[in-house]
Amino acid sequence: MSDLGFMDKLLDGAGVEWKPLREVAEYSPTRVDATELDAASFVGVDNLVADKGGRVDANYLPNTNRLTAYEPEDILLGNIRPYLKKVWMATTAGGCSGDVLAVRILEQFKRIVEAKYLYYLLSSDEFFSYNMQHAKGAKMPRGNKAAILKYSIPIPCPSDPERSLEIQGEIVRILDTFTELTAELTAELTAELTAREKQYNYYRDQLLSFEDGEVEWKPLDDVAHFTNGKGHEKDIHEDGKFVVVNSKFISTDGQVAKCSNKQLCPLYKDDILLVMSDLPNGKALSRTFFVDADDKYTLNQRICGIRPKDYEELLPKFLHYFLNRTPQLLKHDNGVDQTNLRKSQILEVKIPIASIAEQTRVVSILDKFDTFTRSISKGLRREIDLRQKQYAYYRDLLLSFPKPEEAEA
Repeated sequence: MSDLGFMDKLLDGAGVEWKPLREVAEYSPTRVDATELDAASFVGVDNLVADKGGRVDANYLPNTNRLTAYEPEDILLGNIRPYLKKVWMATTAGGCSGDVLAVRILEQFKRIVEAKYLYYLLSSDEFFSYNMQHAKGAKMPRGNKAAILKYSIPIPCPSDPERSLEIQGEIVRILDTFTELTAELTAELTAELTAREKQYNYYRDQLLSFEDGEVEWKPLDDVAHFTNGKGHEKDIHEDGKFVVVNSKFISTDGQVAKCSNKQLCPLYKDDILLVMSDLPNGKALSRTFFVDADDKYTLNQRICGIRPKDYEELLPKFLHYFLNRTPQLLKHDNGVDQTNLRKSQILEVKIPIASIAEQTRVVSILDKFDTFTRSISKGLRREIDLRQKQYAYYRDLLLSFPKPEEAEA
């Protein structure tokens, strides 16, 4: 599929008119009472699925009385960073928070612009880049509502509405097919990734399970030192010398990292770092990270550092594997409120003190299993990322209409 060849064939000589969004659509002018909404009809940015069309039911209701009403086929846009890439075409009626914009095609243009076509245009990387460029605000930038309405969209064959809708419909059909195929492939790869992670967790739990009388159980407070991290928000530098270990860094196995030139809370080889705070049912709570070198990391707030007091009693790597997502800490997550583990809750965790020989055996097996699982997981995540990028490429290709010279200036 060549860039120009496909588009030329699709248009078959038809012209394209670029119009500011405000000429074909508006923000929803209607309001709805919050008391009329439930989890299935209220939309906040947390309800919108990132990087794709879709929503999940809210686990909360709005705290304001009057909300913007949306109707079927309205396009809902996340309007606060980092949610500007969240886009969904409504299939029912409801209400949305101030962090979500409801874009509605003007009545007189509904016979010229197909709603799903507009949804794909506003899902494109081009629109996202435009929105990011014009976002306003410092601490928590929002989409610029006036600038969004100035965004130019292509209307193929505007003098012939029937032909225009045929062209838009063909684009929508192809993109719907791509969307479905990408979703199926992603689901298969995600299921494989989940299966491998479950397999690893099963064998890890088996190796770290001990019968009564096999080992001595001691509170973590008796066998390890505890250190709290410090806030680094004012000292983040893109090319900083030290990696700031926060929950995102740990939960992504180091793939997402921030750096600082200040080591406010130094870390050393064999330190064990544990996430103390996470959203309800989050995947980061009690996740651990094992420090592999001196003078490389600095510890952020809401992450704690743990180090065995006596290596002849307790191996650091053994403690790392045991504390990682331990049920003794996950039990404090009630599934409703954000969990903030207290120092006392962490230090009361019971640790099995097996013989050093047994700890060494367990660590050796889990190191190999961990390396193997990480390798597979990395490959699967890379494949998922490639599929998403491939989809984005063809989506943007199908929406790349020829622009007049002044539009490209």
